[in-house]
Amino acid sequence: MRFNQSTQTRYYGCRKCCLFPGMKSICILVVVFLLMLPNADAFDPLDPTGNITIKWDIVSWTADGYVAAVTMSNFQMYRSIMNPGWTLGWQWAKKEVIWSMVGAQTTEQGDCSKFKGNVPHCCKKNPIVVDLLPGVPYNQQFSNCCKAGVMSAWGQDPTGSVSAFQVSVGLAGTSNKTVKLPKNFNLLGPGLGYTCGPAKVVPSTVYLTPDRRRKTQALMTWNVTCTYSQYLASRNPSCCVLFSSFYNETITPCPTCACGCQNKNNCVMSDSKQAHRKGINTPRKDNAPLLQCTHHMPY
Repeated sequence: MRFNQSTQTRYYGCRKCCLFPGMKSICILVVVFLLMLPNADAFDPLDPTGNITIKWDIVSWTADGYVAAVTMSNFQMYRSIMNPGWTLGWQWAKKEVIWSMVGAQTTEQGDCSKFKGNVPHCCKKNPIVVDLLPGVPYNQQFSNCCKAGVMSAWGQDPTGSVSAFQVSVGLAGTSNKTVKLPKNFNLLGPGLGYTCGPAKVVPSTVYLTPDRRRKTQALMTWNVTCTYSQYLASRNPSCCVLFSSFYNETITPCPTCACGCQNKNNCVMSDSKQAHRKGINTPRKDNAPLLQCTHHMPY
């Protein structure tokens, strides 16, 4: 029996149930408890407190919205974001548009046909933002930008663990009371694995002037926290649980929460006629294991 380190906690109950059938009811309660934990899908046992925090600082109001500095900080100890870099998306709460961006760009402009004069940078309800490449013109750069979305892990290189850009938002509120926070944030880094919580208003960020003699602060600040789970990154790990027993005449029962039973093509249900046919334990033509799955622990 072998466990992948990232899935050991989730499949611990499955292992017990298969080894000791008399403990199935206890195991069911254990697994249900694990699934009910907050953000249970986004948990990294190698770095339980690590996260990527996305901070929005409104630095000025405009005629129809605001200008915000968006800073992404990778507080994970060991997990960097490598090429092709991060991708950040969200959903506007109202009918906001992006007039312009510095240090990043959206992947699509969307339908801006209703604008007759100045055309926004992006009119999509769900914009998707990527970092700029190194070497872009100076007037398109922003502090900690333009690294092709690459971010170092905080535990390895704190100075390289930050990425930022500036965005000018229109058709939005023009005060702390009228601004609506974006929602449904999602982060790819560069693949799946991150789950982002809702945006939450926090105390405004305080800045020091270059001479460090004066403090200024953002007009409004909100944070979004994204956590990583290797389980989300790979729904079907290559090896999370191996069920086998040389002394058992039938296939070893496997709860549906085990990785091999997530794909119905890899398993035989215990109540099916096929499970009782002669020679059912013979490996398939592709040598893939065939497991007997049950419904007592729905996944």
